[in-house]
Amino acid sequence: MNDRYDAGYGGDHENQYELVGYDEYGRPVYQQVPPQQAPQPQQQYDPYAQQGYGYDPYATGGRQAPYDTGNQNPVPPYDPYGAGDTGQQAPVPPYDPYGGRGTAGQGGGPATAYDPYGQAAASGQQQRVTGQQRVTEQTAYIPQQGGPAEEAQATAQTGVDSADDERQYHTAQFAFVEEPDGDSEDVIDWLNFTENRTERREEAKRRARSRLVALVVVLALVAVGGVGYLWYVGKLPGLSDSESKKGTTIASSAQNRDVIVVHLHNTAKGGTSTALLVDNTTTDQGTTVLIPNSLSLTADDGTTTTLAKSVDDDGSSGTVDALDTVLGTDIEGTWRLDTPYLQNLVDLVGNIDVDTNTAVPDPAAKKKGQAPLVSKGKDQTLSGKMAVAYATYRAPGEAQNAQLERFGQVMQGVLRKLSSDPTAATTTVQTLAQILDPSLTDKDLGTFLAKLADLAKGGDYKTALLPVQPDGTLSAAASASVVNDVLGGKAKSPDKDAAVSVSVQNATGTKDNTEKARVVLLNGGFTFLDGGTPSGTQAASKVVYADAGDKANATEVAKTLGLPASAVTKGKVTSSANVSVILGQDYKPSSSS
Repeated sequence: MNDRYDAGYGGDHENQYELVGYDEYGRPVYQQVPPQQAPQPQQQYDPYAQQGYGYDPYATGGRQAPYDTGNQNPVPPYDPYGAGDTGQQAPVPPYDPYGGRGTAGQGGGPATAYDPYGQAAASGQQQRVTGQQRVTEQTAYIPQQGGPAEEAQATAQTGVDSADDERQYHTAQFAFVEEPDGDSEDVIDWLNFTENRTERREEAKRRARSRLVALVVVLALVAVGGVGYLWYVGKLPGLSDSESKKGTTIASSAQNRDVIVVHLHNTAKGGTSTALLVDNTTTDQGTTVLIPNSLSLTADDGTTTTLAKSVDDDGSSGTVDALDTVLGTDIEGTWRLDTPYLQNLVDLVGNIDVDTNTAVPDPAAKKKGQAPLVSKGKDQTLSGKMAVAYATYRAPGEAQNAQLERFGQVMQGVLRKLSSDPTAATTTVQTLAQILDPSLTDKDLGTFLAKLADLAKGGDYKTALLPVQPDGTLSAAASASVVNDVLGGKAKSPDKDAAVSVSVQNATGTKDNTEKARVVLLNGGFTFLDGGTPSGTQAASKVVYADAGDKANATEVAKTLGLPASAVTKGKVTSSANVSVILGQDYKPSSSS
């Protein structure tokens, strides 16, 4: 392509255009050659802006020569402030980086100074001519344009330069290209940060709510499980034992119980104390049932006797059978516990704690007024010796039931300290080295005591006293709470109408007189009850009755024993007998006895 381009305006060679450079969009810019000036030959266009037209690419401020350094006038340098050159030749407008147009006349007069903001002249047709410039690094879209001929024709018809009309762009429209806003990325980053932080907060809240809900569910399950367990084991507050135990729907007589009888023998002072140890495996309840010595039992020969006498005379086997008959129980074995073994047992478990109800003097004290061996009060720690003294103590004039209750306290205290492990409990029993009933082995006793120890430690253990009437019988109403509920049996006292019971105390000083009197009374149809041996002797015999209806029976007893009628008197008898007899030195056994 020639540097001079014939625009084709009717073959008018005087009005020709000269390529002077490119605008900011990469489009060629032409300058009309004045008619009076012959066109100068131009060199080939340097796309790398070697000609410069006075533009100093390094901003050194010096002038650079144009392409032709001959007779042509020099091209003015790049003036950043739009100052024109006063040379005779019309100066080429300086480089306009914003695409502004110079104000030249229609005849190609001199161009205006550089307008840095791209402002056009206030009036007159404008022609935009820019110096040759380096193509900027842009990616904006460059619209297609027509050649100079079409632009000139459109200008002649409308009077407005079409190229100018199409390119009347405001600088602000392309601010994002020419003047990128660096804050936009900061704004986007800030919005992203705010959005991310909000999302994180919402996510944290959701997680917190989820955890809270999960925690509430877990706590609710734990609470329900705990309440269910407490209800199952019978420890739920507000419920009675009968309502909370799993055997509430099972009748008392159908509940399973393991029962053994324990006899405490006082080897120092004589006498026995009896209790039943009961393990109700259905309701998981343990009980010590205290049995008074005055309880009437039926002996093997059909005669009526007392519990105390049965233990002394008949031993374990006869007493167990008699108790099963009266109480309706099924005793599995007998544990004979002499006081020395009780002392050793308490020492082996490491002493016991008991709420003592009385002070017990020291049996070994030589003087009166010495400090008691056992003090009265709550949580008294008792050693083996102290425990034996407390369990066997009976104050003068005190009923046997009071001493029996103390024995029950000691037994429960031992169970609370005994190991709940069957093996360890068995070892403790074996360490005592006592002789047990053949029907009750060391292992059986140790396992049984370990179960009761576990119940005693858990608070599922109690002590109950079997109510016995003065005559030694059981009242159905009074014994229902113990016999029926605790033992699951049915009270059945000996038939008092079958024979008149006679309690005999031997005060003659001759031991054999007791046995002789027993034989005589049994042969006479009476029931013999051994009343023991009182301290000292008595000269005259007595036959005592309590009820007026028993006066005739008392007279008959005196006659059977060979005593005078004057010996019969009204008074107090033992609790289990109709008639009480005290044999004196005037008693002479018959030869038949």
